[in-house]
Amino acid sequence: MEIKFYKVLLKKRFPLAISRGVRGDSSNLFVAYHREGITGWGEAAPGKNENAGTIAEVKKQLIQLIKSGIENLSPQEITLIAREMKIAPCALAGLDIAIWDWKAKKANLPLHRLLNFPLPTVPTSVTIGINTPEVVKQRIPLLLDGTSTKALKVKLGSPEGLDADKDMFAQVLESVKKYDVKLRVDANGGWNTLDAIHMMKWLAERGVDYIEQPLEEGQESELKYLFPNRPLPIFLDESCRYADDIPKWAEHVDGVNIKLMKCGGVTEALKIIEKAKSFSLKTMIGCMSESSVSIAAAASISGAIDHIDLDSHYNLAPDPATGVRMSDGISIQDQVPGHGGVLKEKYYA
Repeated sequence: MEIKFYKVLLKKRFPLAISRGVRGDSSNLFVAYHREGITGWGEAAPGKNENAGTIAEVKKQLIQLIKSGIENLSPQEITLIAREMKIAPCALAGLDIAIWDWKAKKANLPLHRLLNFPLPTVPTSVTIGINTPEVVKQRIPLLLDGTSTKALKVKLGSPEGLDADKDMFAQVLESVKKYDVKLRVDANGGWNTLDAIHMMKWLAERGVDYIEQPLEEGQESELKYLFPNRPLPIFLDESCRYADDIPKWAEHVDGVNIKLMKCGGVTEALKIIEKAKSFSLKTMIGCMSESSVSIAAAASISGAIDHIDLDSHYNLAPDPATGVRMSDGISIQDQVPGHGGVLKEKYYA
């Protein structure tokens, strides 16, 4: 077993502003897992909320995990050890994705077939961050023109308050009139309980499909006030990281959002899907600042998921990897052995 790491700067077309701040260009760590003449590719996007905010910390933790002796272990066994070692999920995700890519390549199967999932059929949302109405007016044509996009996810929860949210969303409604797109909203925990109740009703009246993470992580006990008579389905993101989190809030939400960087990769994502179904919850799969490598891995399990937000690679200039394209609004992975995502050779440095 040989494992190599590649640090790559991901340059964004547009910075993404959410309730907690603005994210511009960022660096990710790509993982090449080489064994028996086969290379599997993974990707780790550092995140402070995931307990590894820098490339250096991600790499340090992965080296610690590898040195613990994982060569002949299954992804499930490695995940258990990583949790015991308190390895950050975004670091573990890089290795886990690479191992699953390797396993599928060794079996000479696309990853979705190895895992017995169908190809994705649900269109992905494309995201617009918190912006002024003036920026929204300019940005939406740049996001939608010349694409087959079917859905737009709007980030709200502005630090400037509900009036700023409403002004922005009013411009979104005006700007999408000539496009056939559905609208979804993600507040990233930017509202308190009363604001969330008010905004959910206001947004429902304007045709929004669902609301994601209306309350700040740590305020989940307040969901019981939002859930009864809710005008929109409620999905958790930051409040649901692992499968074990689902039973805590299942009675007060409609679904959960899976992110490979948040949960630790494909292995835990499979558990989340199974657990969510056991509670009759809907599922969503999203992403952070990721290239086509980790997006391809997520797309490989998205055929079993209800709502898709696999769009971060469309905001890269350029994407340093290949493996995912948009077809009739769907983020679909290349049909080759593995998950399909590969780091371009020019970035091997």
